[in-house]
Amino acid sequence: MAIITISRGTFSGGKALAECLGKKLGYPILSREETLAEAAKAYRISEEEVSTALDPPLFQEQAPGKRFSYLRCLTAVLLERADNGNLVYHGHAGHFLLGTISHVLRVRIIAGMEFRIRAAMEEMKKTREEVVAYIENVDRKRQKWTRFLYGVDWNDASLYDMVLNLQHISMEGACLSVAQTALLEDFRVTPESLQAQKDLLLSSRVWIALAKDERTRAAFVNVAADKGKIAIRGNVGSEKVINAIPLVAQSVEGVREVITDVGTGSDWYW
Repeated sequence: MAIITISRGTFSGGKALAECLGKKLGYPILSREETLAEAAKAYRISEEEVSTALDPPLFQEQAPGKRFSYLRCLTAVLLERADNGNLVYHGHAGHFLLGTISHVLRVRIIAGMEFRIRAAMEEMKKTREEVVAYIENVDRKRQKWTRFLYGVDWNDASLYDMVLNLQHISMEGACLSVAQTALLEDFRVTPESLQAQKDLLLSSRVWIALAKDERTRAAFVNVAADKGKIAIRGNVGSEKVINAIPLVAQSVEGVREVITDVGTGSDWYW
């Protein structure tokens, strides 16, 4: 059993691969668009607001605090849907959203520009020049987003467990390769990896609660969970916010204890 995330350039074949894997493994499939819609509904935030977390940064934007909170909404949806450890997610940022959970298989799909152009022209019904401009624009945005939030190159192969070029392997071959890899012991759900998944889900829910509450929404802090024990660290704008943080965190279902190491300083923003 594994959570499979599929990262791809636009029109590189990620959706088709996800659908093939879903059928072959019997795993539920979740797309970027479905994740955004579920996150907006579950956490009562507009879909437009949540989707801004996946947009490239504005020129004047200096800090990613608010974006991380919205991304935590997406993380929570993915982990809730993968409650038993099985899920295929195709869309932007899946390999970042799920942290270091060991039963996550991170797949990167690539294809040459001509492959992508043909696929885009067929689906979009636009000219070659129009789809080339579209593909290049989307690629630039994703590259900028990844660099801004995580300081890495989204094309870096070391971020993934598998990289498949659909110009050199058939869709069926790619699907079979990923399916067989997902069944390896390396990606099996273990008690430890399942606990890591639960911890990430709980810390995400606490982070979301802090971001939504008026008393703490301006606090940019780090939240970690360990079997119901929440550790919150960082700097905020006032003592009032410091006092409110444990109250908000304790209101989240599943939280047993809250430990804070929070001071006032210039690290609070958005």
